Amino acid sequence: MKLPKTWTMVAQVQDIDASTPYLVELNDRMIALYRTDGVVYATDDTCSHAEASLCEGTYHGYIVTCPRHGGQFDIRSGQAVKMPTVSPIEVFPVRVENDEVYLSPDDL
Repeated sequence: MKLPKTWTMVAQVQDIDASTPYLVELNDRMIALYRTDGVVYATDDTCSHAEASLCEGTYHGYIVTCPRHGGQFDIRSGQAVKMPTVSPIEVFPVRVENDEVYLSPDDL
């Protein structure tokens, strides 16, 4: 029998700017949060190509750009969409309730 997920509040929706990734830490893991068209997304903060922090980069729409070499990822799927990145980054489920953003430590 699988136990239900636990969720941890990590941010308020208003903390997450629509043009700058927002960094949170959960279970010693750095997670980047994004808000696009009113929806909050979460990915691993570390670029799969150069190990740079994606929160130090920028994003527009659904694409985050790594600050080190300009590689890009789709924040919905984690897929690499622009070289030099070829490997995806992890994405995580997000729950929003009453303007509070929750991640599940079970997913990390």
